[in-house]
Amino acid sequence: MRDNDSATDTATIAVSSPGAPVTASPVTAAPETRQPPKTPEAAEIPEAAGTGPAHGTPAGRGALLAALGVAAFSLTFPATAWALEGMGPWTVVMLRSVLATVLAGGALAVFRVRLPERRHWLGIAVVTGGVVLGFPLLTTLALQTSTTSHAAVVVGLLPLTTAAFSAVRTGARPSRTFWIASLVGAAVVIGFAVQQSGGAPGRGDLLLFGSLLVCAAGYTEGGRLARHMPGWQVMGWALVLALPVTVTGAALALSAEPLRLTVHSVGGVLWLAFGSQFLGMVAWYRGMAAIGISKASQLQLAQPLLTLLWSVLLLGERLPPAAPAAALAVLACIAVTQRTRG
Repeated sequence: MRDNDSATDTATIAVSSPGAPVTASPVTAAPETRQPPKTPEAAEIPEAAGTGPAHGTPAGRGALLAALGVAAFSLTFPATAWALEGMGPWTVVMLRSVLATVLAGGALAVFRVRLPERRHWLGIAVVTGGVVLGFPLLTTLALQTSTTSHAAVVVGLLPLTTAAFSAVRTGARPSRTFWIASLVGAAVVIGFAVQQSGGAPGRGDLLLFGSLLVCAAGYTEGGRLARHMPGWQVMGWALVLALPVTVTGAALALSAEPLRLTVHSVGGVLWLAFGSQFLGMVAWYRGMAAIGISKASQLQLAQPLLTLLWSVLLLGERLPPAAPAAALAVLACIAVTQRTRG
């Protein structure tokens, strides 16, 4: 906050005494009133003001942050597959959230962040249910019977689902061109992934479709809340809110499910906790606050193809020949959506 400029001005007043002419004497105004020092959360970035679509974040930087979030999310399924090599599904889900809460809660404590306003807690609860608990649990259970490429089929629908939730929740009205490009991009991703996976609808598909709904709701609420507080605080409070459930669930899961610590299982759960669950979500929410929920969600059209690429490098799967053409088509759709008003 700028200091009060008028506090340093010098005024001139007339002073008279018996038998003497009236003269002008400079008098210094009252000492300035110093503003209290900023708290760390207010001083960090201008997001907390909640004004403007980007809270001081340029649109280009917002798109870059959202893209970094997508890159982090693209590793989620391969990392989950790694974690499942040595841990049960409930252990993976609960342990990743507990570890992420250690990082997020530590940051909230170090910077002495105040509790969110009462009006924001319902939205934080939606983020908790959708992003912290719902999506990780449903996708992890699905990956017990589905491959990463098959799971990418549903992930291709996430941008469209998020845009729909955004239109209902925030009143956003994307243009017709935006919706056409989104539908084409989603069709390309779905057609490509289905053609490669060759899976028929089953229990895993139902779990993945359910994960879409809860994740889109969490993304929408998180993007809306990131206009009122820094994105890392949105995710941090959502993780803290889930802590009683995740700590209890982790204790029960560790006692009931087999545990085999390997490089893959430990590396997978660490990435899920710190990369996907916290750092990726921080960049993602900040990006959504800067460029809008609908536009940011379309960047996720590239996520299934990135996931397939990581599957080749990390899981030893073969890259399908149609991948380059599909990637170019998806990138073209993303370019169209970024040029339209979301």
